[in-house]
Amino acid sequence: MHIVRFKKRLFMTIFGVSLSGVGVAFMSIANFGLDPFQTFAHGIANLFPISFGTLYVFINAALLIADFFLDRHYIGVATFFNLFLLGYIVDFFTYLLNSAFPDPSMFIRILFLIIGLGILCFAAALYFTSDLGVSTFDALIQVVADRKILSFRMSFIVLDMICVIVGAITGCLPGVGTLITAFCMGPLVDFICVTVARPFLWGRNAEYTPVIKKAEPVQTK
Repeated sequence: MHIVRFKKRLFMTIFGVSLSGVGVAFMSIANFGLDPFQTFAHGIANLFPISFGTLYVFINAALLIADFFLDRHYIGVATFFNLFLLGYIVDFFTYLLNSAFPDPSMFIRILFLIIGLGILCFAAALYFTSDLGVSTFDALIQVVADRKILSFRMSFIVLDMICVIVGAITGCLPGVGTLITAFCMGPLVDFICVTVARPFLWGRNAEYTPVIKKAEPVQTK
């Protein structure tokens, strides 16, 4: 049983992180603004005379160190897969979408924004629930929620908004897509965790409290 569950968790991790790259590609083609963390990273990149790719590694490495000392529980397969491979997935699917839609209409852009947001939320719910590590930034969201500084939904919204503000101050202006992801992703991820991801992993007769439960849930009668 534990082997079967671990296989499910590994599948949810790899599939979830890969899907998040697809979601970012759709958001990029929509061109309505980057997600909050990417807004933050691109803004910080404006302050340093190095390539964005190099700085992105440094930012995530710094967050990885912070996560290690705050709660290393969330560092795992997904963390490193996200850190080293997510960019290539984004590049590949951005290339495919650009090839298929070289000059997207406003309708296509809006459609891609909606699709991208949905994919990102579903992907985050999968790899949050799989509990094999999350991205370095998502780990901070989990730590804030675990320590009951804020609820999961509010920690998602507050930290996203901080990223948006810092990004705007440092020269990466947010767009409609940025604001939508900042305000909507937390509640949507939480909803998908409860209705899809957790039932898939644990079954539909289990009780849950936090988004990621470190101990196995108690089965109800």
